Amino acid sequence: MKVFRLAEVLREKGVTGKELSERVGVTPASISNLVQGDSIPRKDLLLKIAHSLDVSVRDLFESTKKEEVVDS
Repeated sequence: MKVFRLAEVLREKGVTGKELSERVGVTPASISNLVQGDSIPRKDLLLKIAHSLDVSVRDLFESTKKEEVVDS
């Protein structure tokens, strides 16, 4: 299960990986590794990414909490 959803957020915001890499000061390869799920960002990079994309850090992750099923 892929928890870090950077690819989806980039699509939603209309930002390319290259643009994001320039905004946060890392190489395009670093962003590619994050998008592919090959690495996870350090806390400082995670905060820069969230700020740059104008989202909360929470928005960059899938919820891992199981949804409760309520019977009607």
